[in-house]
Amino acid sequence: MTHPLTSAELTPFVSDLARSALPRWDLDGADLRLINHSENWTYHVERGHGARPVILRVHRAGYHSRDGIRSELAWMRALQAEAGVMTPQAIPGRDHADIQTVAHPALEESRHCVLFEFIDGIEPPQDDLIAPFRQLGEVAARCHNHSEGWQRPQYFDRLAWDFEHAVGAAPNWGDWRQGPDCSPDRAAIIQRAVDLLETRLAAFGQQRERYGYIHADFRLANLLLHEGDVRVIDFDDSGLGWFLYDAATAVSFFETRADVPELIDAWKEGYRRRRLLSLAEEDEIDSFILLRRLTLFAWMGSHSETDLARAEGPGYALGTAELAEKYLTRFG
Repeated sequence: MTHPLTSAELTPFVSDLARSALPRWDLDGADLRLINHSENWTYHVERGHGARPVILRVHRAGYHSRDGIRSELAWMRALQAEAGVMTPQAIPGRDHADIQTVAHPALEESRHCVLFEFIDGIEPPQDDLIAPFRQLGEVAARCHNHSEGWQRPQYFDRLAWDFEHAVGAAPNWGDWRQGPDCSPDRAAIIQRAVDLLETRLAAFGQQRERYGYIHADFRLANLLLHEGDVRVIDFDDSGLGWFLYDAATAVSFFETRADVPELIDAWKEGYRRRRLLSLAEEDEIDSFILLRRLTLFAWMGSHSETDLARAEGPGYALGTAELAEKYLTRFG
């Protein structure tokens, strides 16, 4: 019986595949360097001769369909062209296709590869997060305004981040009960909060002004500041969900920190510069913070081999249970 390759075992083969993909863009022999691996493998490609570098993304197997990736790239193009939100644009290959599908003899499935422009910018500074969170809220609102009116292509196919696909019967990232250190006592508390969350989100509804195509990973790490402009990167998790889920993603991995209410207030202030936010919506942000926290908790269980899960996992179950208790106290 063969066992699936671990992430560490996969990486050399995926890197070989990435090198073999470069001629699809006439980049034979370009310098390739892995810069990130979580869901996908992301490489910095140095073209030489003074040319700007580019970014190659090799998709994990079985996560997004080809049409799903096409949908992501279409929205990124539309955001830049129609809403003035600068995003990294896909670079077509020699055959004029944005997506190149490449095989490797050591891998059971071929992989979709996309080459992106390199865009300038720096991550917002961490020493004073109030101003960056205002910027984050404002750019999120610009994206949501565009999403609400965007005519999706006929081939549109993206994941959903609704209750069912986040923490319900068909979760994208696995069962939250398999999260690290999820003891029976903690699971019982969290389950009560999940039941309440399901009821509240059903009542909140999925009207067009509340639910649509979202970025779904609107952390500061996915913003770039450049000469007063705010750019947005990493749309890989973008999908159908509540617009306010993007507010919750802004505090990913530190949802229980003492300054989160202040940061969310700054996010709301920036958001209201561009888009209406009703009191009913504002009151439900805690639901989306819990939904996001539980989704990440499930991700840690299903991606326990990753550096991020190993770094964030210790203590995450305790914090998740504490957040669930506070949610029950407020809404239960």
